[in-house]
Amino acid sequence: MHIKFPQKIEKSLAYFRRKFLPKSLFFRTMLLIFIPLIVVQVVSIYAFFDGSWKKVGRRLSENLAQNMAFVIQMDNETTNFEHVKEMASSLYGLKVSYYDNETKHTIWKESKKDSPFVTGFLVEALHKQFPMANSEVFINQHHSNLSILVDTNNGLYEFNTPVKNIFSSSVFGFVLWMIGTSLLLFVVAVLFLRVQVRSITQLAQAAEDFGKGINTKFKPYGSIEVRRAGLAFTKMKERILRQISEKTQMLAGVSHDLRTPLTRMKLQMAMMPDNKENREFVQDIDEMEKMLDGYLAYVSGEGGEKPTFVDMNEMVSSIINKYRKNSKAMIRYSTNYDVSAVQGREQALRRAVTNVIENAFHYGETIAVKLESDEKRLELTVDDDGPGIPEDKREEVFKAFYRVEGSRNKKTGGVGLGLAIAKDVIVSHGGSIQLSDSDLGGLRVLISLPL
Repeated sequence: MHIKFPQKIEKSLAYFRRKFLPKSLFFRTMLLIFIPLIVVQVVSIYAFFDGSWKKVGRRLSENLAQNMAFVIQMDNETTNFEHVKEMASSLYGLKVSYYDNETKHTIWKESKKDSPFVTGFLVEALHKQFPMANSEVFINQHHSNLSILVDTNNGLYEFNTPVKNIFSSSVFGFVLWMIGTSLLLFVVAVLFLRVQVRSITQLAQAAEDFGKGINTKFKPYGSIEVRRAGLAFTKMKERILRQISEKTQMLAGVSHDLRTPLTRMKLQMAMMPDNKENREFVQDIDEMEKMLDGYLAYVSGEGGEKPTFVDMNEMVSSIINKYRKNSKAMIRYSTNYDVSAVQGREQALRRAVTNVIENAFHYGETIAVKLESDEKRLELTVDDDGPGIPEDKREEVFKAFYRVEGSRNKKTGGVGLGLAIAKDVIVSHGGSIQLSDSDLGGLRVLISLPL
């Protein structure tokens, strides 16, 4: 279910997802696990500190302040201070010292006072218990003992007690336990998700390689859903390969059956007189053979060829040199000799590039070919100064047997399969082919292949 928001909010959410959310399945799933885990930990720790820890800390501090008040009251009511000290030490664990108003100014504490996390509740309790007296809390360097000074009208009382009487160290144990269990759960989730995502990644890679004509071995594993998807892909690949094999065998038989009568006709025509009618008939037979080659090349798609690493610079150079010898057109070829080789079916790629360059030589007098690449893609650009193709027909020309001028006259072009074969080959290698206006005034063909 998709909740609809106003358009501005939808745009803001889309921008946030595009800029800040991770792209991969692994990190998105980890985000779904990590964020609730953090929220639960923060809420639990906050509830603990706001509830149990505050109540316990405030209660311990109030008890300590009340005990100190009782000791001071007992001292004021009796004259035996030593007896009061013994009672405070035995009953409350307090060490008490008393300084009269003349000697209290000699007391100097070289201790820390900046520990509100530990002494905050005690300071509040002292101000509440001794509103008319000045009180200060000091903590030693090791955070193990407290020195509490209470300055009354009768003199200064110094109380020494362990920190554990007002602060429970189990707080840190609770926090460490929460963080430790969270980290353990996070590590387990990472290890589990890596296995699941790895199987999906390998399935995607196998599907991508199969689209390029590379038969990568893939064994489904992981969760039930991933196994089902992997088995479905494997069965689909086997069906496609079987259909391609059957189609290729059938076309081989059709090719043999059609070529046999054509060859017999050519032999018969060679034995007949050389006149205009016979020469035209031989030309018709040659055109039929070319049409047959074109049909078979389009339907078969070079499906049985194994992929290899193809040097595109060398391939394009050899194709251009072949047409350069037999054409008066002017051609410019620029390349980067650091162009990386692509993995694919060499003969299929050669046929596709040949069809594109042949069209440029057929319709243009000036041809410019450029080969470029980066870390991800290789691009081949072919420009000519021919009549070009109208923009509304640039998608139609990739259909089989479609010709812009609408006839089947071989003097104005082929059978309408050149660009169809080229697109079929390029797309099967995971690439794309696009038509646009050329700077030379004619047509620009851009072939893009992944590296």
